[in-house]
Formats: sequence, structure tokens, C-alpha cells
Amino acid sequence: MRTDERLRRTVEHPTRRDLPRMSRTRVWLFGLTLAVYAAIVVGVLTTSKLVTLDWQVMLWRPYKQWPQIHAFLDYFVVLGQRGPTAVMVLAWLGWRSWRHRTLHPLLVLGTSLLLLNVTVGAVKYGLGRLGPHYATTVGSSEMFAGGDIFPSGHTANAVVTWGVLAYLATTQRAQRLGSVASALLALGVGATTVYLGTHWVSDVLLGWAAGLLILLALPWFEPAMARAEDLVAEGWERWRERRPRWSGVPVAGPSLVGPRASEDDDEDSREPVGAGSQTAVSQSSAVPSGGAQNGAAAPGGPYPPGRPPAGRGERTPLSPAGSRRPPMERTDRPVRPATPLVHQQVRGRGGVG
Repeated sequence: MRTDERLRRTVEHPTRRDLPRMSRTRVWLFGLTLAVYAAIVVGVLTTSKLVTLDWQVMLWRPYKQWPQIHAFLDYFVVLGQRGPTAVMVLAWLGWRSWRHRTLHPLLVLGTSLLLLNVTVGAVKYGLGRLGPHYATTVGSSEMFAGGDIFPSGHTANAVVTWGVLAYLATTQRAQRLGSVASALLALGVGATTVYLGTHWVSDVLLGWAAGLLILLALPWFEPAMARAEDLVAEGWERWRERRPRWSGVPVAGPSLVGPRASEDDDEDSREPVGAGSQTAVSQSSAVPSGGAQNGAAAPGGPYPPGRPPAGRGERTPLSPAGSRRPPMERTDRPVRPATPLVHQQVRGRGGVG
């Protein structure tokens, strides 16, 4: 893309200037969170005190301690499910993208969800830990048993999905409020999974760390997202330039029909071929034989002297384009003289006496 086009996009979309950068503080936070992540995994693999805490909370059965809030928490935990939360956040970020004419919010959401699925999914199926409801041995870590519970996907998804809104905030006040709100939602969703007995405490701790790692690493992917947005914009501009545009002016092209004839010619063309010759024969048969041989018209006839009557098919068309069929002359059939009216009446009565 040209330099002036890049400058115009930056001026129109100031949100791209206010994005978090990978500062030194952010790098330190990422390293510290990564260390906590590794410590939790090692603590579960070695069946340390962390696994003991998991079993103590599970055997205490929190869902039996406060049954009056069980129905509410069944609905609240939906805020950590990937499908419903992604749809809600996608609707908001889609509106922002349309308003600011930029794909950056959608690209950030897509990148964060892709990183979440790859990292959390790989660890889940790689370690294969069973959940509290499927535990087999008291005090064991339940690792490599074909499960998919470690880390907590609900918790990590709540951290990433709601944290993206704070990451994309354009003002410091909005960033603070978004960070606090997303942290409370992530804490609530993680604690709810422990209350319902679907996750161990260590699952939730690792889910918080996994989601926070993704949020802290997003600035490293900003250049790739910017290039992707530029490629999409360039492709859109090329498509718009190549798309045919309707100007509203009819384009002249080869005509698929012949020249338009006159009204008289149109009327003649509707008659079947040969009708003109038959008409001519019938008209000439009505003229006496003497007049037909001498070329004179009958007394009171409409035709001028010296010119025999012509059929409709032999008329000269009024259109300059000429007739669309050649005149047909029937010379093979002799003209029969008209039968006198007296003979016709006698034949009708049974013959001549």
C-alpha cells in the first residue's frame, strides 16, 4: 500500500496508535506468569501439596454447602463457555470495526482465540487429567488417564474473551474499568467451576495463567495483524477496481432482429406463404375472359386499364428495406373462366332440362 494511503488510514483510525506495546514491564509480567504456569504443572505432576488441596476441596463438596445458589451459578458459568462469549464479544467488536472502518478488533479477537485453542488444547490432551467426577484414586493427580480437564478451558476463555475488550479500550479509564470487570468475571467463572465440581483448584489456577499469558503476548502479534489488515484492504480495493460498474447508458450492440418493416409489410408478413397467389387467382377468375385477355379492367373495377390485378403478396412494400420474401407468381395453373351465375343456379337444382 502506498505511504499516503497508510497515513490516511492511521489518521482515520486513531485506535491503532493507542494499542499496548510490548514494554519492559509487560515482558517481566509475561515471564513471571510463565514461571507460575510451569510451577503449577510441575506441582501437579509430582503430586505435591497442590494435589492434596485439590482433593480436600473436592471431598468437601462445595455444591452441597450452598445449594441455594446452585441454580444461579449454572447460568453464570455460561460466561466462560467459548461459544456464547465469542458471539457476544464478536457482535460488539464487529460494530466497532464497522464504525471505525478497520478490521483490527476482529483480528485481535481471532488471533487470541486461535492462540487459546492451540495452547490450552495441546496441554489438555497432552496431560490427559481426569476431572473430580471421574477420579479413581484418592490423593492421586489423575494424570495421563485420557481426560481433558487441565487447565480449565472455561477459566482461560473467560480471561481471554473479556480481557480482549480491555485490551482494545481507547482510553485509560476504559482500560482500567475493562481490566477490573474482566478480572472479576474470570475469577467468578473459575470459582464457579470448582463449586460445581467440574474442575480441580489447580485446573482453575492454570487456566488463569494460560489466559493471562495470551493477553500479555498479544502485542507481539500486532505487526502480523497489521499486515493481514493491509492485505485484506488491498484485495478489496483490487476487487472494487475490477468489478464492472453500471453507468446507466445503454450499450449499442449487434441487433438480433432484421430491419423493421412498415405496418403494411407487417400485415402482409402475417399471411402464410402462397396466400397472395391464391388471392390473385381468385380475383382474376372473377373478371370476364375477354377483359382478362385484353388487359382491360372490368367496368367499375378498381384497377387501372392495362394493369392486371395483383395479389397482396405481390405488392411493393412501403419500407425502403424491401420485402422479406420474393413475390410468388403461379404460372403453372391456367386461369379458369368464371362460371355464369345461371349455370350455378341450374346445377344447384339438379341439372339442365
